[in-house]
Amino acid sequence: MKQYNVFLEEHKVQIDDLSAIVSRGGEMRPLPGGAYRVNQEMIDDLLNCRYGEHPTNLGAVLAQELLTSSGETIALVIDPPTSDEFSPLARLSGLKEMPRRSCLHVLNQRSVGKRLAKDLGRNYADLKLIGVHLGGGISVTAHENGRLIDANNGLDGDGPYSPQRAGTLPADALVELCFSGKYTQKEVYSFLTTKGGLMSHLGTQDAEEVEKRIEEGDAKARLIYEGMAYQIAKEIGSMATVFKGQVDGIFFTGGLAHSQILIDWVKERVTFLAPIYIYPGEAELNALVEGTLEVLEEKQILKEYAAVEQTHQS
Repeated sequence: MKQYNVFLEEHKVQIDDLSAIVSRGGEMRPLPGGAYRVNQEMIDDLLNCRYGEHPTNLGAVLAQELLTSSGETIALVIDPPTSDEFSPLARLSGLKEMPRRSCLHVLNQRSVGKRLAKDLGRNYADLKLIGVHLGGGISVTAHENGRLIDANNGLDGDGPYSPQRAGTLPADALVELCFSGKYTQKEVYSFLTTKGGLMSHLGTQDAEEVEKRIEEGDAKARLIYEGMAYQIAKEIGSMATVFKGQVDGIFFTGGLAHSQILIDWVKERVTFLAPIYIYPGEAELNALVEGTLEVLEEKQILKEYAAVEQTHQS
């Protein structure tokens, strides 16, 4: 607590004067998106990594720790990455033991979706959008009626490879790798989540470095970077089928949306589907603020983190 107090003192802020303490959510129970009060069940799930291990699991824990010395201040999380609004069809895989899981950049995706709707003078809940978050992980998401009804697993699963993630892999080769005896489970997981994609092929996750190599004539760097754009475009095309081709817009966000060469490569393949909108960078801090204000102004209900897992929402 000491370091928190020093920071707050420097900014002349008293915890007891705060109305709310908000954090990014971690990997928790698959509940519909929205604002959730931090409670002990949430803390237990996050600290025990019951639904996955990620640094964001500590966010709600820190918010709760700050809350201990306050009075009526509330601690909450907004749109955690495992928020689940998938349609029943989106959950299916070819093995009943392995349903597809909602795990993506929910906070930034929904925030930018709402921002686009506002810029268009439309209601977000009336639009059919494909959202593309381009960061260390990449998530391509179908937005319908204000819900995120389908997406690739942008955290540690399927979809395009990214600066760090391996994305979808040949199943037989992955099984052989897992049972080769050369790697531990932890090492294999690191291949999928932190050592895949650009990191695996080029030894770096820095897109600026990759673009510099391309400018200097590195043919391999160009192939791998364009390959990532190719896979992103294929995923967008896949999401367009969710809406039977009736797509109101495709938006790009995240740090890699600053990469003009990457965006241009993707646009070449998907512009025929719908208008393209670019919102580079991440809007997650703004999304946290906006969501918290909605709760405080009673425009959004503060939900209680449920004890019963709810994975099928109609």
